[in-house]
Amino acid sequence: MTRTAPSNTTAVIAPGDARYENAVRCGFNQRFVSDVDYICYPKTTGDVVAAVGDAVAEGKRVTVRSGGHGYEGTASTDGGVLVDVSLMTEVEFDPARRAFSIQPGAKVGALYTELYKRWGVTVPVGECIEVCIGGHLVGGGFGPLSRRYGSIVDFLCAVEVVVVDASGQARAVIATDDPADPDHELWWAHTGGGGGNFGVVTRYWLRTRGAVSDDPAQLLPPAPTTWRNGYLMWPWDKMTEQDFVRILRNYGTWFERNSVPGSREADLTAFFCATHKSSDVITVGSLIDDDIPGARELTNEFFDAVCEGVDVEPSVRHSDDVVSWLYHFTHANRADHNGLGGSRFKLKSAYLRKAYTEDQIARAYRHLDTEDPKKIFFMFIGYGGQVNALPPEATAVAQRSSVLKGAYLSSWWDPAEDDYHIGNLRALYRDVYAETGGVPVTNDANEGAYINYPDRDLADPEWNTSGVPWSTLYYQGNYPRLQQVKQKYDPRNEFRHVLSIELPE
Repeated sequence: MTRTAPSNTTAVIAPGDARYENAVRCGFNQRFVSDVDYICYPKTTGDVVAAVGDAVAEGKRVTVRSGGHGYEGTASTDGGVLVDVSLMTEVEFDPARRAFSIQPGAKVGALYTELYKRWGVTVPVGECIEVCIGGHLVGGGFGPLSRRYGSIVDFLCAVEVVVVDASGQARAVIATDDPADPDHELWWAHTGGGGGNFGVVTRYWLRTRGAVSDDPAQLLPPAPTTWRNGYLMWPWDKMTEQDFVRILRNYGTWFERNSVPGSREADLTAFFCATHKSSDVITVGSLIDDDIPGARELTNEFFDAVCEGVDVEPSVRHSDDVVSWLYHFTHANRADHNGLGGSRFKLKSAYLRKAYTEDQIARAYRHLDTEDPKKIFFMFIGYGGQVNALPPEATAVAQRSSVLKGAYLSSWWDPAEDDYHIGNLRALYRDVYAETGGVPVTNDANEGAYINYPDRDLADPEWNTSGVPWSTLYYQGNYPRLQQVKQKYDPRNEFRHVLSIELPE
């Protein structure tokens, strides 16, 4: 179905406006600052239709921003018009669709709060509370409850998108999960197809798959009431390569063995984080809904497994940090990327089907155990569980057999240090994946990369020597289908960026 535009209430900020400099610099990664002709701040779907239609009529490129947490400048550079949907923040229950209606500017923290306080439910989104749902969902967002409940895209039952047809006409389309819907493929593309590819999302509707109740409290998973956090920490000054390898092998092997959908162990997730040795500590953290019987016991079983055979003793082992779930996710755990103070940033990703080999881990250790301090974060986040209950073709997120997500990242402030920090990160990633051309090519151990952590290097043959295109790394076998959706709903390629879905040849 389509909608016509009501009266325009869009705010517009252009160069010369006192607000412009702040508006173009509000993004997280200051390596990429907007240079657009103007920025639109719509409040309604009709406003978006009008803004996109005007931009197309003017021959201007259209890009989209919700929270400004894109990592590679895909929503802000190379001129044109930036449609910023951060003022579209509504979270409501839609009785006609029996689903929760969420606008793209709603922040993760606000979404947690609204769903919990009004209906006692939640969704498996991330921990970074300032991220907006607009880009987070369409890229296949995940969070601490994903092993228990799945990916956020698994709850998408409908989406409203402003698209541009072959004549240049902008219109709003509502696409649903009903296979009989003529726009069903547009819905499917938004279950992990990545932001800025097909149009501008103006609303999502979320509901548990197969739910039949009319009661909002029965249409999404129940929210936890209390949350248990645990920590293991080892001092870097006592760490050996052998122990580092053993810790990360133990950690990865636990997830290999304990990621069956619906299993007791899938209720627990965790993270491993190692930085350069100058940062003093290596950390493994566990997270679990403390309302689950045996949550403390499972936490300690996990910690025992991680510590098995490790000679160096952890300086901290704590499994009894129990707090209000809502407090943890909206106050105690602020995780605001913009809190880095306008830093410069680079991030690389990987899906892991298996733990790294001892040789891979040893190579990583040698990048962290150097005399020159490097600003590198080497992280692995629990995945799998209920995420892997669906087949790869069910959603645009094709990675349905991984048990960990890897994140390699660096942040700094001085533009003069760009080459140094990016070079360090590139070298670490390349060496870990030396056997597969410097990137996580899909095989029995890897399953490509995560589109919500975009990395231009995957499209650069200098850093991706595998011969496998970036599109396959991100989308696996689903890419040709995404290209067909692109052909139908964005035939003019109005929505494009450095890693956007390409039109079929």
